[in-house]
Amino acid sequence: MTPSDVIKRPIALTEKAANLREHNKVVFEVALGANKIEIRHAVETLFGVKVTEVNTLVQRGKPRRLGRMAAKRPNFKKAIVTLAEGSEIQFFDETKE
Repeated sequence: MTPSDVIKRPIALTEKAANLREHNKVVFEVALGANKIEIRHAVETLFGVKVTEVNTLVQRGKPRRLGRMAAKRPNFKKAIVTLAEGSEIQFFDETKE
């Protein structure tokens, strides 16, 4: 599995993810089959930063309705990656004027 297959997208627009950024933590959606070692390697190679800790969780899909039928969103895996002191990943241009 290549690093770009492991990391699907950053989750940076939620309130919890924004609060974690203050503590040098970044949240990613990752592949369901990825383990912590693969996630650490993928983040370090894709973004060129040093990772100190990786925490993972499987977010269960919410039940939804499609007309009269009941359906469920798919499960996905989140990884909360703690970066080393001095490391930073910029997803958006965060300059304030």
